[in-house]
Amino acid sequence: MNTQSIEKAESYDLLNRVGKKVLRPGGLQLTQKLLTQLNIGPEDDVVEFAPGLGFTASITLSKYPKSYTGIERDGITVGRLKKKFPNKSCTFIIADVAKSGLLAGCASKVYGEAMLTMHADRRKTEIIAEAYRLLKPGGLYGIHELGLNTDEISDIASSRIKKELAQVSHVNARPLSNKEWVELLEQQGFRVLAVETSEMLLLEPKRMLADEGLINFLHIIWNLITRAEIRERVFALRKTFKKHRNNLHAVAIVAKKL
Repeated sequence: MNTQSIEKAESYDLLNRVGKKVLRPGGLQLTQKLLTQLNIGPEDDVVEFAPGLGFTASITLSKYPKSYTGIERDGITVGRLKKKFPNKSCTFIIADVAKSGLLAGCASKVYGEAMLTMHADRRKTEIIAEAYRLLKPGGLYGIHELGLNTDEISDIASSRIKKELAQVSHVNARPLSNKEWVELLEQQGFRVLAVETSEMLLLEPKRMLADEGLINFLHIIWNLITRAEIRERVFALRKTFKKHRNNLHAVAIVAKKL
């Protein structure tokens, strides 16, 4: 990755390049809580939206679901996932998560992490509607996203936070309050069963050590020390997250298709 591409890279790609494996706002702990609520087992047909590096996919596949399908927009990512899981009973397809092409009612569990936040509200609605379409009646949908404490700040401050996040991450980050996330799900016909939250500490050393383990944590630190152009952008991300720490959190929600 040359200097110009680093300057333009989306935060997800940037952190991936530096070696970070856990890219969810609530870290491994909130992902595990989400999966506990979903209660995936051998009888389940699972669909994951945007599996990315396959971190959560590996946990899901360890539960031996009846089937697993990961939907990614990028062919290179799909190729990497297929190589990572060559002997697993799973499928990865290239598709728009809002228009997957999968059959209606094909899944008993659908989930996606750290991807709805990166879209405008209309696009969020389209993705949630697709999750509803894919699920069988009684099926569960789980999300793990960035939350905004809008009850404690003005609309002007909320807009400023979203603007700063978009500028520093190079994606259109649009976090919502817990109430707004719940309303989006309910508007598409879901009934919310559980809401879990945690602090937004994605780039804090204590959280990184817990998420990545000591060896990979040290690998990330080494990359930051030796690659100044990446270090500058990662530190800018961390500074923005820290600046708005009191107004941001991570949220995991599980909802049921009625």
